[in-house]
Amino acid sequence: MSQPSQTGDPYAAQAHARAMAGTQVEAMPVVPATAADAPGAVVWEETVAPGGYASHRIARGTRLRLIDLHGDACASLLVFNAENPLERLNVADTVKVQWNGYLGAGKLLLSDMGRVLMSILEDTAGTHDAFCGASNEASNARKYGDGKNYGPHPNARDRFMLGVAKHGLGRKDVHPCVNLFKSVAIAANGATVPQIGPFEPGRHVLLRAEMDLIVVLANCPHAIDPRAQWSVTPLRVTAWQGAVTPPDDPVRGATPEATRAFLNTEDYHAR
Repeated sequence: MSQPSQTGDPYAAQAHARAMAGTQVEAMPVVPATAADAPGAVVWEETVAPGGYASHRIARGTRLRLIDLHGDACASLLVFNAENPLERLNVADTVKVQWNGYLGAGKLLLSDMGRVLMSILEDTAGTHDAFCGASNEASNARKYGDGKNYGPHPNARDRFMLGVAKHGLGRKDVHPCVNLFKSVAIAANGATVPQIGPFEPGRHVLLRAEMDLIVVLANCPHAIDPRAQWSVTPLRVTAWQGAVTPPDDPVRGATPEATRAFLNTEDYHAR
């Protein structure tokens, strides 16, 4: 005969919940946010578990650092204008306007309004993807036998659905993403060549918010990860307050296209 559950009655459930107070695990937000190595006031500190997701609103000027803790994270990223979420990351324009399909330090994440959402200030990884988008339930089911949101092999698109819902957004708002820490190169014959790793632990990307933003992250295996086993490791997220980009910023003036995008952004904030 099975034993009664420890939380089978309200009083036992209350006692169990209160006994968990102060429990800490690696994959959880730090509240209040603190990080000893951040050079500004920390506004977001969290470790995203394998198969997990996170979302947060951050202010213009905020620095957002992502760390691939163990060398096998895949940070799929959506970005929205927090004031008007109809404006969001446009991956096609991000690639087209900058004449470059490969993201790295000095590159921009552009909106569908021709404005800069985020700048990439530092990149020690060099393996990112602006071509393949997010995994979904069907793609995971084909590879792993299951892709459901609460199953053993969750997918990035459904994790995005949970993240955007926290900001009043829905399925129609889950737009094409970029994938950080996993690379896809385009061969001379047009073939997609995944560079999945695992890589050295501790690689990082530092981004700067150029508008007030909603940032949504999913940490699931890349859509064309060739490995038979579902594999991904934790992602560390730290955000701190920082200064708004000045007119003489080197990223702002790096190319005529970058300068124009920043002027569009500054015009928006001047209204």
